[in-house]
Amino acid sequence: MKVFITGIGAVSAIGMDVSQMLESLVAEKHGIGRVSILETAHADTLPCGEIKITDEEFIQRLGIPPDRKINRTTLLAITAVQEALASSGGKISDPLRTGLISSTTVGGMTTTEKYFYDFDSVPETRDWIEKLDCGDSTNDIAKYIGHRGFMTTLSTACSSSANAIILGANMIKAGLLDRVICGGADALSKFTINGFNSLMLLEQEHCRPFDKERKGLNLGEGAGFVVIESERAVEEYQRTPLAEVAGYSNVNDAFHQTASSPDGAGAQMAMKNAMLMAGVSPADIDYINVHGTGTPNNDESESKAIKAIFEKAPSFSSTKAYTGHTLAAAGGIEAVISVLAIRNRLLFPNLNYKNRMDDIDFDPVTQLVENADIRHVISNSFGFGGNNTSLLFRKV
Repeated sequence: MKVFITGIGAVSAIGMDVSQMLESLVAEKHGIGRVSILETAHADTLPCGEIKITDEEFIQRLGIPPDRKINRTTLLAITAVQEALASSGGKISDPLRTGLISSTTVGGMTTTEKYFYDFDSVPETRDWIEKLDCGDSTNDIAKYIGHRGFMTTLSTACSSSANAIILGANMIKAGLLDRVICGGADALSKFTINGFNSLMLLEQEHCRPFDKERKGLNLGEGAGFVVIESERAVEEYQRTPLAEVAGYSNVNDAFHQTASSPDGAGAQMAMKNAMLMAGVSPADIDYINVHGTGTPNNDESESKAIKAIFEKAPSFSSTKAYTGHTLAAAGGIEAVISVLAIRNRLLFPNLNYKNRMDDIDFDPVTQLVENADIRHVISNSFGFGGNNTSLLFRKV
């Protein structure tokens, strides 16, 4: 059974919707800069891909009653879910067995961290503490869109939303669901900025994925969701498929709690398995939207994996220099970007790349490529703990 993407939705530092994001990608306009919405001691020293819309503005845009407690992660997710569902041409009320699979790593942390020390002395803040849970975000998304069917939450670090797409596809193939809204969202928080800073993974300038002089990543925030449907649902409801979810794989190299295996073993396994499922060879891959965080470890590991698999490296680029690393949202946002590449025949550039890494004989895409012949795209999402995921999308 085939599974098709019929709707896409996203919000990030380079756009409030998919069309704005596409415009930014084509114009090579990044969203990395000074943090101004989140209160952090690192606002002037650690640039991030922050969405310059306050929570209050999101609440107004979405028509949510101002007294209803919804955290920023959920506001981002609702924005993308709403667009993805509308993009598919469907409605939540359609008589389809529909699932909602959302993912996040920080959940309600952005708000919880504000009120943590008031838990005992200011009882009215306790509702926010209880909304920290990642599953609470999924529940609030479901309430907003009126979803009453199957729903669950995934949190596998930076591969979370890619794994949400895998779970959705597997449930459709197993005959359990006809349609799944799947993806992920994460908002910037002091917790994540301080945590990544303590690991010495953050860049104080604009990140440089795959560049020899790269020093680290820029964090970002956002949400990316896709609507996937079975062949039968696509035919019966006359949907317009945007791409096929042709292959996927989630593996764990169990190398380190935060570092990728230096030889790229996990990345190799994930990409090879995704190609095997899709029935394609390395020569069939036209573009890889790489994980490409800009950290010394990740980019070396992923490069070695590409070198080991491909006789000639396909076109590849990291779009995290546009959006920042959006953690659990990354796989969803980059799935949307992969579909945009296929549908618009575009290869998006790897910003800020200048110098080739040692022991590597290929370079990422550095300028926008138009009229590209793109049939198969791999999108990589590699998380802490060695949780590595590759998605393979096919042109329809």
